[in-house]
Amino acid sequence: MGKGKLAKFADMERYENVFQYPYSVIDNVPFDMKGHWRSRYFMNNNPIILELGCGKGEYTVQLAEMFPDVNFIGVDIKGARMWTGATEALQKGLKNVAFLRTSIEIIDRFFDTDEVQEIWLTFSDPQMKNPRKRLTSTYFLERYRRFLVDGGLVHLKTDSNFLFTYTSYVVEGNNLPLLFKTTDLYSPATVGSLDEMTKSILSIRTYYETMWIERGIVIKYMKFRLPRTAALSEPNVEIELDDYRSYHRDKRMTKDKAR
Repeated sequence: MGKGKLAKFADMERYENVFQYPYSVIDNVPFDMKGHWRSRYFMNNNPIILELGCGKGEYTVQLAEMFPDVNFIGVDIKGARMWTGATEALQKGLKNVAFLRTSIEIIDRFFDTDEVQEIWLTFSDPQMKNPRKRLTSTYFLERYRRFLVDGGLVHLKTDSNFLFTYTSYVVEGNNLPLLFKTTDLYSPATVGSLDEMTKSILSIRTYYETMWIERGIVIKYMKFRLPRTAALSEPNVEIELDDYRSYHRDKRMTKDKAR
Protein backbone atom coordinates (compact mmCIF):
# COMPACT_ATOMS: atom_id res chain seq x y z
CA MET A 1 0.00 0.00 0.00
CA GLY A 2 1.32 3.44 -0.93
CA LYS A 3 2.06 6.12 1.59
CA GLY A 4 -1.14 7.85 2.77
CA LYS A 5 -2.11 11.38 1.77
CA LEU A 6 -1.80 12.79 5.27
CA ALA A 7 1.70 11.40 5.64
CA LYS A 8 2.69 12.85 2.25
CA PHE A 9 1.34 16.27 3.19
CA ALA A 10 3.31 16.08 6.45
CA ASP A 11 6.45 15.24 4.51
CA MET A 12 6.00 18.16 2.16
CA GLU A 13 5.55 20.63 5.00
CA ARG A 14 9.22 20.05 5.82
CA TYR A 15 10.48 19.64 2.23
CA GLU A 16 12.75 22.53 1.31
CA ASN A 17 11.82 22.21 -2.37
CA VAL A 18 8.03 22.52 -1.90
CA PHE A 19 5.97 25.69 -1.45
CA GLN A 20 2.31 25.20 -0.56
CA TYR A 21 -0.18 28.00 -1.19
CA PRO A 22 -3.63 26.54 -1.88
CA TYR A 23 -6.27 29.05 -2.95
CA SER A 24 -7.97 29.01 0.44
CA VAL A 25 -5.01 30.69 2.16
CA ILE A 26 -3.34 32.74 -0.57
CA ASP A 27 -5.13 35.99 0.31
CA ASN A 28 -3.78 35.79 3.84
CA VAL A 29 -0.26 34.61 3.06
CA PRO A 30 2.10 36.92 1.13
CA PHE A 31 4.45 35.25 -1.33
CA ASP A 32 7.66 37.17 -0.79
CA MET A 33 9.64 35.13 -3.32
CA LYS A 34 7.70 36.55 -6.29
CA GLY A 35 10.41 38.07 -8.46
CA HIS A 36 13.15 36.49 -6.34
CA TRP A 37 13.09 32.77 -7.23
CA ARG A 38 16.64 32.89 -8.58
CA SER A 39 18.19 34.85 -5.73
CA ARG A 40 16.32 33.31 -2.79
CA TYR A 41 15.82 29.68 -3.83
CA PHE A 42 17.91 28.61 -6.82
CA MET A 43 20.86 30.88 -5.97
CA ASN A 44 21.74 31.38 -9.65
CA ASN A 45 20.73 33.40 -12.70
CA ASN A 46 19.68 30.46 -14.86
CA PRO A 47 16.44 30.41 -16.88
CA ILE A 48 13.23 29.27 -15.18
CA ILE A 49 10.83 26.80 -16.82
CA LEU A 50 7.41 25.93 -15.37
CA GLU A 51 5.47 22.71 -15.77
CA LEU A 52 1.83 23.60 -15.09
CA GLY A 53 -0.31 20.68 -13.96
CA CYS A 54 2.81 18.65 -13.21
CA GLY A 55 1.01 15.73 -11.53
CA LYS A 56 3.64 13.40 -10.10
CA GLY A 57 6.40 15.63 -11.43
CA GLU A 58 8.01 13.12 -13.79
CA TYR A 59 8.58 15.73 -16.48
CA THR A 60 9.87 18.34 -14.06
CA VAL A 61 12.41 15.97 -12.50
CA GLN A 62 13.62 14.41 -15.73
CA LEU A 63 14.03 17.78 -17.44
CA ALA A 64 15.99 19.01 -14.41
CA GLU A 65 18.31 16.01 -14.69
CA MET A 66 18.72 16.61 -18.42
CA PHE A 67 19.45 20.34 -18.05
CA PRO A 68 21.36 21.07 -14.81
CA ASP A 69 21.90 24.72 -15.87
CA VAL A 70 18.15 25.43 -16.05
CA ASN A 71 15.74 25.87 -13.12
CA PHE A 72 12.45 23.93 -13.17
CA ILE A 73 9.30 24.46 -11.11
CA GLY A 74 6.42 21.99 -11.16
CA VAL A 75 3.01 23.45 -10.31
CA ASP A 76 -0.11 21.52 -9.32
CA ILE A 77 -2.87 21.62 -6.72
CA LYS A 78 -2.72 17.85 -6.10
CA GLY A 79 -0.22 17.55 -3.27
CA ALA A 80 -0.37 13.77 -2.93
CA ARG A 81 0.80 13.39 -6.53
CA MET A 82 3.42 16.12 -6.27
CA TRP A 83 5.00 14.32 -3.30
CA THR A 84 6.40 11.71 -5.70
CA GLY A 85 8.42 14.18 -7.77
CA ALA A 86 9.43 16.32 -4.80
CA THR A 87 10.72 13.26 -2.94
CA GLU A 88 12.63 11.99 -5.96
CA ALA A 89 14.23 15.40 -6.52
CA LEU A 90 15.42 15.50 -2.91
CA GLN A 91 16.74 11.95 -3.03
CA LYS A 92 18.69 12.76 -6.20
CA GLY A 93 20.03 16.00 -4.74
CA LEU A 94 18.62 18.12 -7.56
CA LYS A 95 19.09 21.77 -6.62
CA ASN A 96 17.47 23.10 -9.81
CA VAL A 97 13.98 21.78 -8.97
CA ALA A 98 11.14 23.24 -6.94
CA PHE A 99 7.45 22.47 -6.60
CA LEU A 100 4.62 24.92 -6.03
CA ARG A 101 1.30 23.59 -4.76
CA THR A 102 -1.40 26.06 -5.77
CA SER A 103 -4.24 26.66 -8.22
CA ILE A 104 -3.04 27.57 -11.68
CA GLU A 105 -5.86 30.13 -11.87
CA ILE A 106 -3.72 32.35 -9.62
CA ILE A 107 -0.31 31.43 -11.03
CA ASP A 108 0.54 35.07 -11.80
CA ARG A 109 0.63 35.83 -8.06
CA PHE A 110 3.83 33.82 -7.70
CA PHE A 111 6.03 35.11 -10.54
CA ASP A 112 7.04 38.61 -11.59
CA THR A 113 7.53 40.22 -14.99
CA ASP A 114 10.11 38.41 -17.16
CA GLU A 115 10.82 35.85 -14.43
CA VAL A 116 9.94 32.78 -16.52
CA GLN A 117 11.31 31.74 -19.93
CA GLU A 118 9.16 28.72 -20.86
CA ILE A 119 5.98 26.90 -19.88
CA TRP A 120 5.22 23.20 -20.35
CA LEU A 121 1.63 21.94 -20.38
CA THR A 122 1.82 18.15 -20.19
CA PHE A 123 -1.43 16.22 -20.56
CA SER A 124 -3.65 18.94 -19.16
CA ASP A 125 -7.33 18.22 -18.61
CA PRO A 126 -8.99 19.34 -21.89
CA GLN A 127 -11.90 20.88 -19.96
CA MET A 128 -14.31 20.30 -22.82
CA LYS A 129 -17.20 21.72 -20.78
CA ASN A 130 -15.52 24.96 -19.72
CA PRO A 131 -13.32 26.98 -22.13
CA ARG A 132 -12.18 29.31 -19.34
CA LYS A 133 -10.50 26.41 -17.52
CA ARG A 134 -8.45 25.20 -20.48
CA LEU A 135 -4.78 25.93 -19.80
CA THR A 136 -4.30 27.22 -23.35
CA SER A 137 -7.34 29.53 -23.23
CA THR A 138 -6.85 33.27 -23.60
CA TYR A 139 -7.86 33.55 -19.92
CA PHE A 140 -4.69 31.66 -18.96
CA LEU A 141 -2.48 33.01 -21.74
CA GLU A 142 -3.14 36.53 -20.46
CA ARG A 143 -1.91 35.42 -17.02
CA TYR A 144 1.18 33.76 -18.47
CA ARG A 145 2.07 36.99 -20.27
CA ARG A 146 2.35 38.77 -16.92
CA PHE A 147 5.48 36.80 -15.98
CA LEU A 148 6.69 35.06 -19.15
CA VAL A 149 9.37 36.89 -21.11
CA ASP A 150 8.07 38.59 -24.24
CA GLY A 151 7.88 35.86 -26.87
CA GLY A 152 8.49 33.13 -24.29
CA LEU A 153 7.82 29.52 -25.26
CA VAL A 154 4.71 27.49 -24.51
CA HIS A 155 4.83 23.72 -25.06
CA LEU A 156 1.69 21.59 -25.25
CA LYS A 157 1.98 17.81 -25.12
CA THR A 158 -1.40 16.09 -25.02
CA ASP A 159 -3.41 12.97 -25.68
CA SER A 160 -6.54 15.07 -26.28
CA ASN A 161 -7.44 15.81 -29.88
CA PHE A 162 -10.02 18.29 -28.57
CA LEU A 163 -7.46 20.34 -26.61
CA PHE A 164 -4.91 20.13 -29.42
CA THR A 165 -7.45 21.35 -32.00
CA TYR A 166 -8.71 24.10 -29.69
CA THR A 167 -5.15 25.30 -29.03
CA SER A 168 -4.41 25.28 -32.75
CA TYR A 169 -7.34 27.65 -33.30
CA VAL A 170 -6.12 29.88 -30.44
CA VAL A 171 -2.61 30.03 -31.92
CA GLU A 172 -3.74 30.59 -35.50
CA GLY A 173 -6.52 33.05 -34.65
CA ASN A 174 -4.17 35.23 -32.60
CA ASN A 175 -1.21 34.97 -34.98
CA LEU A 176 1.03 33.50 -32.30
CA PRO A 177 4.35 32.32 -33.80
CA LEU A 178 4.09 28.54 -34.21
CA LEU A 179 7.48 26.83 -34.08
CA PHE A 180 6.51 23.17 -34.29
CA LYS A 181 3.34 21.10 -34.49
CA THR A 182 2.59 17.41 -34.97
CA THR A 183 -0.52 15.30 -34.58
CA ASP A 184 1.57 12.15 -34.07
CA LEU A 185 4.65 12.79 -31.96
CA TYR A 186 6.07 9.27 -32.06
CA SER A 187 5.52 8.51 -35.73
CA PRO A 188 8.71 7.59 -37.63
CA ALA A 189 8.31 10.68 -39.83
CA THR A 190 8.07 13.04 -36.85
CA VAL A 191 10.89 11.40 -34.91
CA GLY A 192 13.12 11.48 -37.99
CA SER A 193 12.61 15.23 -38.35
CA LEU A 194 13.75 16.08 -34.81
CA ASP A 195 17.25 16.93 -33.61
CA GLU A 196 18.74 14.73 -30.91
CA MET A 197 18.09 17.13 -28.03
CA THR A 198 14.44 17.57 -28.97
CA LYS A 199 14.06 13.81 -29.31
CA SER A 200 15.42 13.37 -25.78
CA ILE A 201 13.09 16.00 -24.32
CA LEU A 202 9.96 14.74 -26.06
CA SER A 203 10.75 11.11 -25.27
CA ILE A 204 10.17 11.71 -21.55
CA ARG A 205 6.98 9.81 -20.80
CA THR A 206 4.79 10.23 -17.76
CA TYR A 207 2.91 7.39 -16.09
CA TYR A 208 -0.38 8.33 -17.73
CA GLU A 209 1.19 8.98 -21.12
CA THR A 210 2.50 5.42 -21.14
CA MET A 211 -1.00 4.14 -20.39
CA TRP A 212 -2.52 6.20 -23.20
CA ILE A 213 0.06 4.97 -25.68
CA GLU A 214 -0.71 1.40 -24.63
CA ARG A 215 -4.37 2.15 -25.36
CA GLY A 216 -3.41 3.22 -28.87
CA ILE A 217 -4.01 6.93 -28.29
CA VAL A 218 -1.78 9.13 -30.43
CA ILE A 219 0.22 11.85 -28.67
CA LYS A 220 0.18 15.39 -30.07
CA TYR A 221 2.66 18.21 -29.51
CA MET A 222 3.05 21.86 -30.42
CA LYS A 223 5.40 24.69 -29.47
CA PHE A 224 4.59 28.37 -29.92
CA ARG A 225 5.73 31.79 -28.74
CA LEU A 226 3.60 34.10 -26.62
CA PRO A 227 4.27 37.78 -27.39
CA ARG A 228 2.95 40.39 -24.96
CA THR A 229 1.54 42.71 -27.59
CA ALA A 230 -1.95 42.56 -29.13
CA ALA A 231 -5.20 41.53 -27.53
CA LEU A 232 -6.09 37.84 -27.48
CA SER A 233 -9.45 36.50 -28.65
CA GLU A 234 -11.14 33.15 -28.19
CA PRO A 235 -11.94 31.01 -31.24
CA ASN A 236 -15.63 30.84 -32.12
CA VAL A 237 -15.74 27.39 -33.67
CA GLU A 238 -17.22 24.03 -32.73
CA ILE A 239 -14.72 21.25 -32.09
CA GLU A 240 -15.38 17.53 -32.08
CA LEU A 241 -15.15 16.04 -28.60
CA ASP A 242 -12.70 13.32 -27.64
CA ASP A 243 -14.31 9.93 -28.19
CA TYR A 244 -12.89 8.37 -25.02
CA ARG A 245 -12.69 9.06 -21.32
CA SER A 246 -9.24 9.88 -19.99
CA TYR A 247 -8.00 8.77 -16.60
CA HIS A 248 -9.45 10.68 -13.62
CA ARG A 249 -11.44 12.99 -15.88
CA ASP A 250 -15.18 13.56 -15.82
CA LYS A 251 -17.32 11.53 -18.16
CA ARG A 252 -17.50 13.20 -21.55
CA MET A 253 -20.54 15.24 -22.50
CA THR A 254 -23.45 13.63 -24.32
CA LYS A 255 -23.17 16.12 -27.19
CA ASP A 256 -20.64 15.65 -29.99
CA LYS A 257 -19.06 19.10 -30.19
CA ALA A 258 -18.13 22.05 -28.01
CA ARG A 259 -16.63 25.48 -28.48
